[in-house]
Amino acid sequence: MKQVFSKPVSLKDVQTHFCPGCHHGSIHRLVAEAMDSFGIADKTIGCASVGCSVFLYGYFNIDVVESPHGRAPAVATGVKRARPDRIVFTYQGDGDLAAIGTSEIIHAANRGEKITVIFVNNTTYGMTGGQMAPTTMPGQKTSTSPNGRDVANDGKPFKMAELLSNLDGVAYSARVALNSPRNVLQAKKIIKNAFQYQVEGKGFAFIEALAACPTNWGMNPLAANERVGSEMIPYFPLGVFKNNENL
Repeated sequence: MKQVFSKPVSLKDVQTHFCPGCHHGSIHRLVAEAMDSFGIADKTIGCASVGCSVFLYGYFNIDVVESPHGRAPAVATGVKRARPDRIVFTYQGDGDLAAIGTSEIIHAANRGEKITVIFVNNTTYGMTGGQMAPTTMPGQKTSTSPNGRDVANDGKPFKMAELLSNLDGVAYSARVALNSPRNVLQAKKIIKNAFQYQVEGKGFAFIEALAACPTNWGMNPLAANERVGSEMIPYFPLGVFKNNENL
């Protein structure tokens, strides 16, 4: 019988600890499939951040460096400059990248560091208690905005893919989602493109992945997945915002 579906070689054979309905596992798979397609797992180094993304080392068959909160792009910069022959990527959440690490991501992008950044946007601080993040939606209730995000007081959510696309050092910037088969297939292609940029030495690549967080949203997995399509995508449109090499 022909096998048509299997675990990526770049992923470990372990049971997930993520909450039911969380999209981290799906994103992990797409990143692993990208590494498998280029055969680069043995020379790839991941830079994990603080938050739900911290467990990168537990799921991937690659070397992983743990970074201080928000500092993964700075750590990745050091790793890539010290070992330019390696494929280096960061894996970060929105509280980590868009709040605590705003300076690090903007400067790494502006310098055009030859790294790949995977940014998981679930509109909340996931691991630390569901606090309001820079990406929290207008009116969204969190543990630190119990009455909903007030844009008059807190500003509007960051659109990181668009923001970084305006920097000259960025070669590739895109936003994807994992809420439907069609979007998963498109995300697979775009994440592969982001790694191709680095494999070919073409510059800084940034992927923003819209993801569900049923636990902190107070929803069941189905409702959380539907929210990605009904609320998040209209505010955070999917697409490629910069593609210097037209991949």
